[in-house]
Amino acid sequence: MRPALVVVGVLVAVIGLAAFSGVGTYNNLVDADETVGQAWADVQAQYQRRADLIPNLVRTVSGAADFEQETLTAVTEARARATSINLSADDLSDPAKMEAFMSAQASLSSSLGRLLVVSENYPQLRATEGFRDLQVQLEGTENRITVARRDYNNVVADFNRGVRRFPGSIIASIAGFERKTPFEAQKGSENAPVVEFD
Repeated sequence: MRPALVVVGVLVAVIGLAAFSGVGTYNNLVDADETVGQAWADVQAQYQRRADLIPNLVRTVSGAADFEQETLTAVTEARARATSINLSADDLSDPAKMEAFMSAQASLSSSLGRLLVVSENYPQLRATEGFRDLQVQLEGTENRITVARRDYNNVVADFNRGVRRFPGSIIASIAGFERKTPFEAQKGSENAPVVEFD
C-alpha cells in the first residue's frame, strides 16, 4: 500500500471523527439551549401567576376601611412595571435585560411584602377568608418562583459549561451560542433586615 494512500485514509478518518464529534456537540448545545428556554418559560409562568393574583388581592385589601392607598398604588405600579418587561429565550444572553427584569420583579416582591406587613394593622381584613386564601396562594406562588428560578439557574449552569468547554466553545462560537444569564441575588440581599421592637 502506498504511503500517500495511508496518509489520505488517516486524514479522512480524522476529519470524519471531528465532524461526527462536532455534530454531537452541536446537538448537545441545541438540547441544552431548548432546556434553558423551557426553564425560562416555567419561571415566567410563575411570575405571571403572581401577577394574576395581585388584582384580586388589591380589590380585597381596598375593601378594608382606611387601608393605606399609597401601599396599594405602589403594588399596582410595581405590577405594571414587572409585567411590562418581557424577555424571550433569546434575551437571556443579555445581562442588562436580565437585570431590568430581576429589578422589576424584586420591586414587586418588595411592594407585596409591604402590603402584607401593613395588613397586620387590619385584623378584620386578615380575618376574611378571601384575604387568607389570597395570602396562601401568594406564599405558594413565591415558593414556586423560588423553585423555578433554582431550576433555571441549574440548566443555565449546564448550558454555560457546554458553551465554555472545549470543543463546545468552538462549536458555540461558530453556531452563535452565547452564555445565558442566571438569576442572581439582588444587591443588598446578603444583609439581614434589622428588626426593632418598640
